[in-house]
Amino acid sequence: MNRLQSIDTYLLDLDGTFYLGNNLYPWSLPFVETMRRLGKRFVFVTNNSSQNAQYYLHKLRKMGVELSEDQVFTSGQATIYYLKKYNYPRKLYLVGTPALEEEFRQAGFILTADDAEAVVLGFDLTLTYEKLRTACALIRKGVPFIATHPDFNCPTPEGPIPDCGAMIALITASTGVKPKIIGKPYPEMIEALRAKYGLENPQRIAMVGDRLYTDMAMAKAAGIVGILVLSGETQREDLEHSEVQPDLVLENLGEIVQALS
Repeated sequence: MNRLQSIDTYLLDLDGTFYLGNNLYPWSLPFVETMRRLGKRFVFVTNNSSQNAQYYLHKLRKMGVELSEDQVFTSGQATIYYLKKYNYPRKLYLVGTPALEEEFRQAGFILTADDAEAVVLGFDLTLTYEKLRTACALIRKGVPFIATHPDFNCPTPEGPIPDCGAMIALITASTGVKPKIIGKPYPEMIEALRAKYGLENPQRIAMVGDRLYTDMAMAKAAGIVGILVLSGETQREDLEHSEVQPDLVLENLGEIVQALS
């Protein structure tokens, strides 16, 4: 637990780590208070690109969490950073929700199906056959194919629903082309976060989440500290057969509060 003292920045998964659905965990507000008291940074990191940062900001504030817009980072934002860093064309065909479209337009991208020079796929809750047909036609012509994240399913109170990874699988099956994927578990997500927040020492950054194959896999790939919490998807017995092993395993965020207090 002494290792927690040296962490300056905590990157937090949301569902299963900080809240469950629309219910805040009882240890979450004490965690926020502890971070502020000790002067440590915390940023919420999510793969869900169907919503923009403003959505999560509003949701968390309704739950009683005081935070700034700078404390939410999505795979959509990471994708924008990646496209700009590597000088991708500004004319994109974006398969995404209106919220994601707004985020890309505000970042200076031109969203069009005519003469698009790259296809970007997000978690599109407004997906249509026409969108798929257009995306596949462009990809077959050789334009770059980028996806925000690889999750096959998104958890909901009614059960899992198809996520971006399932949409990737459909497009790849049709075109034979695999995309460049940006979000968790890929290190490009951390690269974008480190650039945005000026984070230099990876050993002073921790990813806290409830999934081995996204949160902990990304921590390993990026060389930062991985803290698995057992308040969400992963059970302790899952660790026995997992190639990805976290640096620390805790019951929940409350144990971080106890250790730092």
